[in-house]
Amino acid sequence: MFAFSLAMFFGLCIGLALGLSPRLNQWFGTWLVVLLNIPALVVIVLCYLWIGLNEVAAVTAVALNKTAMVAVSIREGVHALDPKLTEMARAFRMSRLAELRHVILPQLWPFIASSMRNGLAIIWKIVLVVEFLGRSDGVGFQIHLYFQLFETGYVLTYALSFVVVMLLIEYGVIGALERRAVRWRATT
Repeated sequence: MFAFSLAMFFGLCIGLALGLSPRLNQWFGTWLVVLLNIPALVVIVLCYLWIGLNEVAAVTAVALNKTAMVAVSIREGVHALDPKLTEMARAFRMSRLAELRHVILPQLWPFIASSMRNGLAIIWKIVLVVEFLGRSDGVGFQIHLYFQLFETGYVLTYALSFVVVMLLIEYGVIGALERRAVRWRATT
């Protein structure tokens, strides 16, 4: 979850910066596309080579693989913002923080929620590969172990446990956040 949080935070910051600044987007937009298209396996192997076979490398590899995806989604969300709402915020002399909280983030919620859902789906898969390749513990390691022993039942058990955890996060955490984020729609 730490890697997911890092990817969401940095991806949100990068996406906002690139979406709000055409100059930054011009300079760094291509690099974002490059990062988006580097295979996850390459990033994992490079992190293990450069950082070592440790937890820091695993978290870094997972976070790096997802950050570009979040940034692209958020950047496109910023490009889809309603300029009339921004004008309204400026007319009412809202502070930048108030504008971000009350005007920009509510419009970006569908993009943030999509990034969270896609992020969880992809990050868990990347975590399995990271553990499969270079960790001596974790679900990916266990799946690798039972694969080598031809124990299909155990492999399926670990896979289904992942699905259960993801469903709990989807409906318990993301669903609750989504209900809170869009509750203003029910009052209109």
